[in-house]
Amino acid sequence: MAQANIIGNGKGMQAGDRDESSGAPTQNDSGHDPSGHDQPVDGKPTPRRRRRSARSRGLRFDRMVTEQGVDPLDEVLLEKRTSVITNPDGSVVFKMEGAEIPAEWSQLATDIVVSKYFRKAGLYGDKEQSETSVRQIVYRIAHTIREAGERFGGYFASTEDADTFEAELSYFLVHQYGAFNSPVWFNCGLWHEYDIKGAGGNFAWNPTAKADGPNEIFEIDNAYERPQCSACFIQSVDDDLMSIYDLVKSEARLFKYGSGTGTNFSAIRGRQEKLSGGGTSSGLMSFLEVFDRAAGATKSGGTTRRAAKMVCLDMDHPEIEDFINWKVLEEKKAKALIAAGYPSDFNGEAYHTVSGQNSNNSLRIKDDFLQAATLSSGGATPPSPTSSAAEPSDVWHTRARTTGEVVETHSASNLWSQIAQAAWECADPGMQYDTTINQWHTCPNTDRIRASNPCSEFMFLDNSACNLASLNLTKFIVESPEDDEKTSRAPVMNVELYQHASRVFTSAMEILIDLSSYPTPAIAKTSHDYRPVGLGYANLGTLLMRMGLSYNSDEGRAVAGSLTAIMCASAYETSAQIAS
Repeated sequence: MAQANIIGNGKGMQAGDRDESSGAPTQNDSGHDPSGHDQPVDGKPTPRRRRRSARSRGLRFDRMVTEQGVDPLDEVLLEKRTSVITNPDGSVVFKMEGAEIPAEWSQLATDIVVSKYFRKAGLYGDKEQSETSVRQIVYRIAHTIREAGERFGGYFASTEDADTFEAELSYFLVHQYGAFNSPVWFNCGLWHEYDIKGAGGNFAWNPTAKADGPNEIFEIDNAYERPQCSACFIQSVDDDLMSIYDLVKSEARLFKYGSGTGTNFSAIRGRQEKLSGGGTSSGLMSFLEVFDRAAGATKSGGTTRRAAKMVCLDMDHPEIEDFINWKVLEEKKAKALIAAGYPSDFNGEAYHTVSGQNSNNSLRIKDDFLQAATLSSGGATPPSPTSSAAEPSDVWHTRARTTGEVVETHSASNLWSQIAQAAWECADPGMQYDTTINQWHTCPNTDRIRASNPCSEFMFLDNSACNLASLNLTKFIVESPEDDEKTSRAPVMNVELYQHASRVFTSAMEILIDLSSYPTPAIAKTSHDYRPVGLGYANLGTLLMRMGLSYNSDEGRAVAGSLTAIMCASAYETSAQIAS
């Protein structure tokens, strides 16, 4: 079996370390090439780490993939390409000829960046002028982030370090070592580089205001001056009509700029409950249909992708059974329409007619429900809702949002069977294990985690946002230095370059937090205070295959665990350095 190897000394980018003897930058340490370079990486020399002075404020960045005085974007081989996006029937949705694309990029990457991320109009006030080159989009992102870091202060120890950061980030982006989440590509730099102004209404952090003061968070009048750069949002909603429609509005604002959002709707009373004026509530499901229609009508970032949305619901909500089977029933309606002759594709009339097609649905399940669901009632009489008996029971009560009283009594195992059947029929609802999630809470003394973003990789407080980026693992593969009859020439990972990239992207996302704007003051405040960022990796399966390792193997899991630990430590270290 091929061995999975990792090279590098594991020290990473120790930008905050100091020469304890003098506090001055270390020069020409013994054992190193006096030119200041170590082993080559991708044909480029790997520089030794510069250490910052004890008195310097901000991070030092070293060049590992670029050279001083050389713009990495000038070194990229670009070629003219055509991108065409079509509907299932062959009709053209989008076409662009003559786009400048790096020669190493695939046609799929070309279609994505041209159709989704190129700004199509409005450059420098000209409604006919659009972006035509990957060079333009990478520059507007990297340069805008660099300038924001300098403007906020404390991110770069010197102008040289800012230059290095921008060059290294540009190289990583244009050569596909890493990528930000979509809203960065959509929005970042449009005002700063092209003078494109967006509508107001979002909220941002004020760097000149007193912390926690009345003006710390303010409403902006230009959405692109403080662009929406986070992809993942979690929002809250109250059992109040105006709160419900405020959420519709803030969701629309998120979708407009290419982001996705999740909400736990358990606070909204069920159809079995009374209104304060004496009538009966229309119920949660009626409002979920409103949100579903609004999401379906919105195309994120002005592209062909629909809005991204997550709906979460606690297992004790009065309408839990309706929620579990919502998509099952709608699928049956769609199948009936298809059988009657309507088109069967997802964008056709059949699915457009039914509800529930524009969100991921998830159940928030605590351990007490799981314990109840694994028991069989055995025909025993369910205990009364007021029973204080502590014996395990298959009984599950739903409770009123307004009073906490029991509304309905179910068999937990029967609900469990309905969940399994629904997931089998239409892949929803998913399950979020609420007890475990809150046991792993990174800020447990704040509030409970109640929901997630649409893809569920971000689970945090209500009214929060997360900026994401991903590193392409296959770009960090180098050939093994070992080459003899006894050892196969297996690919290995360059850990120092991987750590360096983790550090560059973590720093960039930290800057983006305060450069960005958000749909509500609460999200802007939470983002500034807690600073959630999500750094991950892509192409793990490809990496393991190239290493000759099975995905489901101890060796494969060891590689994945090691890469995750290295990335996590590098990101934590960088965040600590920025905080200090």
